[in-house]
Amino acid sequence: MTADLYTLTQLQHDITLHPERWRPLVFTNGCFDLIHAGHVRYLQAAKALGRALVVGLNSDLSVQTIKPQKPGHPPRPIVPEAQRAEVLATLKPVDGVVIFPETTAHHLIETLKPDIYVKGGDYTLETLPEAPIVHSYGGKVAFINIEVPSSTSALIQRILNG
Repeated sequence: MTADLYTLTQLQHDITLHPERWRPLVFTNGCFDLIHAGHVRYLQAAKALGRALVVGLNSDLSVQTIKPQKPGHPPRPIVPEAQRAEVLATLKPVDGVVIFPETTAHHLIETLKPDIYVKGGDYTLETLPEAPIVHSYGGKVAFINIEVPSSTSALIQRILNG
């Protein structure tokens, strides 16, 4: 079974109609440009925290804003948003994917009110801009240390270095 790709309105509606399927809801977000083992392990750990895992996927335009092109590097994202969403939706831990155009997940979090908001262990409460929103409605923030120290930027660099 694969996850579904939702609009925010569709996802909010489905969660409201079927809370027994979704709650406690775990939410994470990111670019997920080149999926690697670190991503998969992170998503598995996130899903273990609740009943359903929704991934907010940065749109192509928001990735371009978040990750400006470095000299000698290809522009980001490498993989277009529709393909990134398709890959994420096929991963076992993922129950839903929603593409969002903003550079932060503020709007998604305010709308969905996940029970648990998950980010990588490279963040802290002080550096996570969404944390105050999550805490404002009684949600929890969890940090997951990635077991495989991989990053898309590092993969791109390895490819460029040959």
